[in-house]
Amino acid sequence: MPEKKNIVITGATSGIGKALCEHFAKDNIVYAGYRNEKLVEGLKSISHNIVPFYIDFKQIDSIAFAANFIKVKAEHVDCLINVAGCVVAGAIENIDIKKIKEQFEVNTFGHLDFTQRLLPFLDGGRIINISSKSSFGIFPFVSPYCASKRALDIMFNSLLLETHRDIKVISVKPGVIATPLWGKSIEENKENIDAAIGFEKELDYMLDSARKNETYGLDVMEVVKVVEEAAENPNPKSSYTVGWDAKLAEIVSKLPQDWINKLIKAGMKAKFNRAKQNRLKEQAVSENTQAV
Repeated sequence: MPEKKNIVITGATSGIGKALCEHFAKDNIVYAGYRNEKLVEGLKSISHNIVPFYIDFKQIDSIAFAANFIKVKAEHVDCLINVAGCVVAGAIENIDIKKIKEQFEVNTFGHLDFTQRLLPFLDGGRIINISSKSSFGIFPFVSPYCASKRALDIMFNSLLLETHRDIKVISVKPGVIATPLWGKSIEENKENIDAAIGFEKELDYMLDSARKNETYGLDVMEVVKVVEEAAENPNPKSSYTVGWDAKLAEIVSKLPQDWINKLIKAGMKAKFNRAKQNRLKEQAVSENTQAV
């Protein structure tokens, strides 16, 4: 029987992180990062191979504590999978700058800090970042999220190029995935949404899309399959896209920025018009029903 590997996964209590824990814990020891104490028992119930550890990327001290915990428990880390993240959404002209800084702390700087602390234990291993199709460009009303994921990819690719250690660094960029992230994002961005005066129709559309994405996005197991490939392939690619929308974003990102801007504006206009027409149809149906 092959020796069990040590896999570290952040953001392990839901969505992609939880699915990865369930997959890798079958044959490996999984150190599963959590932030919500109430979800620890759920992690433990997945497998006896799961070792939960607390980490909150908004708290620098907790990052150091988490890394030290793993160093004590494991002599070597075969694979670090950075999953934890959040979404800051709203109109960029009136999002509180503190919220934007927080976006980078959670999605970018925290992962870099945690990874730096574990580097001596990762020789011969690999780092897999769950990035996003948003890394390919700026999507309106989620620009802090896009920029944080792009920064994550740039800095970790620099790590790949610069390091003298035997470490493979891989970015996995999913498109829209059906996970609880969408619902949590709506709740966490209520203040930003309420502050976006003058952008009501745009954000109403964004909120409606987010609710649908939670149910109708790509199955999370599609991401798990790609991460498994990145973790097991002796010669993995440095970047993987998951889903047709992510692949389309990658293609579009190669166009001149002015072209991209025109495409996005045209797309937004068409989507808003369709949404308006659908609302009018629903209203007409409702009025006819009441009349009958």
